[in-house]
Amino acid sequence: MEKETWIIVGLGNPGAQYAHTRHNAGFDTTDILARRWNAPLNRKKCSGMLAEINLDGKRVVLCQPQTFMNLSGQCVGELLQWYKAPLDHLLVIYDDIDLPLGKLRVRKTGSAGTHNGMRSIMQHVPAQTFPRIRVGVGAKPEGWDLANWVLSHYQTREELDAMQSAFTAAADCVEDWLKSGIDHAMQSYNGK
Repeated sequence: MEKETWIIVGLGNPGAQYAHTRHNAGFDTTDILARRWNAPLNRKKCSGMLAEINLDGKRVVLCQPQTFMNLSGQCVGELLQWYKAPLDHLLVIYDDIDLPLGKLRVRKTGSAGTHNGMRSIMQHVPAQTFPRIRVGVGAKPEGWDLANWVLSHYQTREELDAMQSAFTAAADCVEDWLKSGIDHAMQSYNGK
């Protein structure tokens, strides 16, 4: 029997200049999972960099889209088709400026809100019914342009520490979802 596939997509922008910016919270979280699972993201497929592993009898695909943020849906659409995975087996991790720095929000479904990566995904998937983990990167300060804010780096040791904890918690949440399902993950990680 064919193993069910579970797909974890961390959103971000490819390229060294975008590494560890606020918009790359999804990449930073999937980097932690890749290290934890000893699964380097080194396979180019479906417009993304992938790692495919067997975890507790599940085929798990870890992905960082290489399309730039506002075209993320292209990669996610290709992944779902290639792996023939149901929508509830897709989990997307991304940054959220409406959440306080370092806070997580885990949801089973929902709209894209103001996030361009999620808007793109909604255009390429049949429904909004897939789980997601939003990682708070803090609100845009007065006088900042939104694009400049999400593409900025964390400024202080406190910010870096808070975000490192958030990425670790988000990675823990992914493992919880794989093991115990989205309801359990929501109960355990919302507001952390």
